[in-house]
Amino acid sequence: MTAITSRPRGEYAKTAARRQEILDAAVEVFSSAGFHKGSLRDVAERVGLSQAGVLHHFPSKTHLLEAVLAWRDEQSRQRFDFEAVAGLDQIRALLNLVEYNASTPELVELFTVLAAEATALDHPVHGYFVDRYTWVIRYITDAFVAVDAAGDLRPGTEPASAARQLVALMDGLQVQWLLDRRSVDMAAEVRRYVQSLLTVEL
Repeated sequence: MTAITSRPRGEYAKTAARRQEILDAAVEVFSSAGFHKGSLRDVAERVGLSQAGVLHHFPSKTHLLEAVLAWRDEQSRQRFDFEAVAGLDQIRALLNLVEYNASTPELVELFTVLAAEATALDHPVHGYFVDRYTWVIRYITDAFVAVDAAGDLRPGTEPASAARQLVALMDGLQVQWLLDRRSVDMAAEVRRYVQSLLTVEL
């Protein structure tokens, strides 16, 4: 019987570390230049690899971008368990995320640049952003519906409309914050808006 050999754990660790270096570099490239102008060469240079070296870990530029977005989402899920809360706690989790985003300007820039690019139907992550906005608006709508059922939503507030306005506010604040971080407190502005919709203190 042929002996089965396994790769040393140290190699797995090195591979994982190298993939993370590439992801970090891709965040820098795509957030500053966008997907179309940002090149694999730029990513490779930042980590001291050839383009072939990058492609060894990620089969294509599109695969790399998708991996970056998946990694970004995983970072959020690890910090905020959105599915485990309901009602006002859903809103609080969202506010905590906005506050956390202020500590990761490169990720905010990445999201803002790619979201604008991805409005084009042929953009490789167009579907990702369509699905993401659908999920976010549904999540916030469900939160407001639960808040309303508890009697804590201001009369006349329509949950789905309030959800869309909140998403628009968050996106718009991110652009303003990227332009001048000293003049905008994203978390405070979002909290102020949400509080205006409630009959109880957050």
